[in-house]
Parts: sequence; C-alpha cells; structure tokens
Amino acid sequence: MNAELISELRKIDAFHDLSPEALAWLADHATVYTFQPGEMIMREGEVADRMTIILEGELQGRRESLGPDAPVYTGRAGQVTGMLPFSRMTHYTITGRALGFTRIATIPSNSFPEMLQQIPTLGPRLVGVLTDRVREVTKLDLQRDKLAALGKLSAGLAHELNNPASAGSRAAASIRDAFERLRAANAQLDNSELSAEQKNRLRAIETSAQERQAQAKPKDALQQSDAEEFIGTWLDRSGVHNAWELASVLAEAEFDIQELEPLKTELPPEALTAVVQRLTTTLDIYRLLEEIQNSTGRISDLVRAIKEYSFMDQAPRQQVDVVKGIENTLTILTYKLKHGVSVIKEFDPKLPKIFSYGSELNQVWTNLLDNAIDAMKGKGAIRIRTCREGHDILVEIADNGPGIPTNIQPRIFDPFFTTKGVGDGSGLGLDTVYRIVRQHHGNISFTSQPGNTCFRVRLPIEETQTPADH
Repeated sequence: MNAELISELRKIDAFHDLSPEALAWLADHATVYTFQPGEMIMREGEVADRMTIILEGELQGRRESLGPDAPVYTGRAGQVTGMLPFSRMTHYTITGRALGFTRIATIPSNSFPEMLQQIPTLGPRLVGVLTDRVREVTKLDLQRDKLAALGKLSAGLAHELNNPASAGSRAAASIRDAFERLRAANAQLDNSELSAEQKNRLRAIETSAQERQAQAKPKDALQQSDAEEFIGTWLDRSGVHNAWELASVLAEAEFDIQELEPLKTELPPEALTAVVQRLTTTLDIYRLLEEIQNSTGRISDLVRAIKEYSFMDQAPRQQVDVVKGIENTLTILTYKLKHGVSVIKEFDPKLPKIFSYGSELNQVWTNLLDNAIDAMKGKGAIRIRTCREGHDILVEIADNGPGIPTNIQPRIFDPFFTTKGVGDGSGLGLDTVYRIVRQHHGNISFTSQPGNTCFRVRLPIEETQTPADH
C-alpha cells in the first residue's frame, strides 16, 4: 500500500473524507508522473482516457490550434481534471503543460465503472467537479468572445471617430487662415473708403450669399464646372485678382454674380477684388463652421451610441428598448455598412420593452448583423423586422447573401464552430448568441437558402425568472 500517495490524495478536496479503503483503492489504481517546467502533460486532439489528479505544482492549458490569443485554463494542486466519469469528452480540447515542477496521478477511464462501484459516493462529487469545470470554461469562453468582439468594434469605432475628428481639426486650421484673409480684405476695403450705401449693399449681398449657400444642393462635376466657368469669366473681365480660384467658392454656393454688377461700375478693380475676397472668405468660414458642427455632432452621436450600447452607468438588468438597441448597434457598425450595405427597417413603433441584460442583447444583434454583412461580402441588403407575437417579441434579421450551406446548418450553434478564418468576424460565435438568448428564456432559429437567410430571435416580454448568472 502506498501510504504516501494515500496521504496526498486525502488532501484533495474531492477525496478528503473518503474512507481509508476508498483512498487505498484510488492509490492502487493510480499512476504517478512528474513533469519539468514546459513539459507537455496532455495534447489537444489526443484521446481523453484518464482522470488527472494534480498532486503538486500547476499546469496551464490552451487551445493552441486557436493561436496565441486562445484562452488559458489553469489547473493547480488539489484539483481533479482530465477525463471524468459521465463526461462526453472523447478527445482533449486543450494542450496542457507544466508551469513548474509538477506531479500528477492518473486513473485510466477503463477503471471508472469499478471505481464508481467501489466508491459510490465519488460519483456525485465528480459530477459536481465536471459541472464546475463546464461552468468555468463557459465563463472564460464568454469573456474571450466579449473581448474579441470588443477589439473588433473598437478598431472600427476608432476609424469612425478619427474621420470626423480629423475633419474638424482640418476645418479649425482652415478657419484660422480664413480669418487672416478676411482681415486683409477688410483692411483693403477700409482704405477704399466705401460709402454707407455701398457698405449696406455689400452686407446685403453677403447675407443673400449665405442664405443661398445654406440652401445649395450638391452639383455634379459638369454643373460645377459650368458655373465656375461663367462666374470666373465675369470676375476675370471685371479685373478681379485670382478670379478662377474665387469662382469655385461662389459657384458651389450658387451665388448670383449679377448681384455684384452695381458695385462693379462704382468701385475700382482693387476694391472689387477685396469685396469678392471678403465675400468668398465669409462663405468659407460659414462652410467650415458647419463642417465642424457636423463633425462634432457625429462624434457626439457615436459616443452616445457607445454609451447606450454598453449600458454604461446603468443597472445590469432593466427595462430595455430592443429597437433602440438595434439602432445603436447599427450606429456602431456604420464602418462596415457604409461601403455597400443597405438596411431596410420594419420596426413596430408599439413594441413593448423587455426586462433583460441590454448590453448582452446588443451583442446578439452585433453578431447577427456582422455575420450577415460578412456573408454578403459587404454588398447587399439587410432587412430588420420587429413585432410582437403573443407574449414574446420577435426580431428578424435577414440578408440576401448566398445562404448557409446545407451541410453545416445543423452545426452553426455548436461551440467554437465557425466558417471564418482567424481574425475574421466579430469574435462572437453563434453558440454565444444561442447561450445569451437562452439565458433570457428566449429562442433563436433560422432558415437559409441562396438569396435569403433569416435569423429569428424570440424573447419573452414578461419577466419570468432571473437569467442564469454569468
């Protein structure tokens, strides 16, 4: 009898109160192994055929097939791991390596029937160990999926925020130059000693030009070119310096050049140049201010959407407006939508709120929309419909992509199943979507054929039971 091993097994939580006979049986059927730091204890993909009891040291497991960013699972002295009775595991899903000097004891799976017969109390305990392990793995995988999704969204949002921020910065720098030009034009006009009537006329012309600019519609290249040609010719013949450069601003603002005709006959060419320079600079300043307003407004909209999307500073569970969550998700995904994806919204304006984890539901919409965009290669149409069905709300997200191949449809909700390459997608698998929906006591289904793939998410309106902690 191995008294030393029996003493070590008694220190294991799952075995600490077993009878001496039970501990002796375990010691007689166990094989002890030692490992140096970095040595492999189990290999991903190998047949899982033994229960592992960590006597000393620590091991670290990782799905090495997923690359360096795969989640890490740690086993420490006193834990029971590996193949366990009643587990459906057939092959190891991780590669385990010793972190330091490590000793383990293993019991082969073909001894499990006899073990459970000899030590009946061990069965429920090992089921508890198995349940805890599944819960911990699920929690780690969910955290990994959330972090991966956050990384993908952060990269897109950084790009989306950078565009308006850069535009606002450029506009601010241009305003500085514009004020310098305006100061020079005003100085020249002061030297021209305009009459009160001429100054009033100039102010009226500027007011009219600003109103035209505010109402101007975008022109195609040919229309813009024709307008510049007409205005530039008039300015050039009137002796205005830099006529063709100033003409583009006036043409874009749909300025009526004939409004300057009275001043043309009253002012020398130098003064008329200053008038046109002041006019175009004023229009430039108003345009740049509008650009800054649009840019900061876009940044503000994105920040608001992010805050609402993540339910920052709000209770984890609360009454949630599903449509608002979808709208915020679309705002977050603008960087993927704007290059060729049209979104058709069929929202029920009377859709009731539901009591839920809003941030997690937004992860569902993010994943389903992200999958649809990727399936269509960024070009196509997505239809989103919401409605009430009895005591549930229904959300449909459909795309006109190529569809899901028939042979993989039964597997798309399986854990870790994906058709995307490493680095593609949001990071959230459909198994995570399935878990989130089920935790809200809802269900998710889909139909798919070429040109029409539709996912349907049903969620209860009334609060039934608190979703499982996660």
